[in-house]
Amino acid sequence: MCVAARLTDNQRNVKRVDRAAHGKRGDVVDDARVTLALVFLTRRGRRVAAVIDAEDLERLAQAAEGLADIEAADSARAEITKHDTILWGEVNADLGIT
Repeated sequence: MCVAARLTDNQRNVKRVDRAAHGKRGDVVDDARVTLALVFLTRRGRRVAAVIDAEDLERLAQAAEGLADIEAADSARAEITKHDTILWGEVNADLGIT
């Protein structure tokens, strides 16, 4: 049996979707898309998947990329602080580039 759990404002509503009612998957998708609620599909009481509006997923992916860029920049700044910088001319000289 699958269970779709919708979480909104820290309140949990559980909607059961059994194997005989798989035709109602469209309703679950519409619920996630229209209400922008979080919808989790569970199996044996454990979350196994989520249904999310496609535009929300794209925004989350872009935010994750932005966060990864920020973390990489922070890491680079920490590396510079720890090891100082090397002049570009020194890098070229070390590599035998003139």
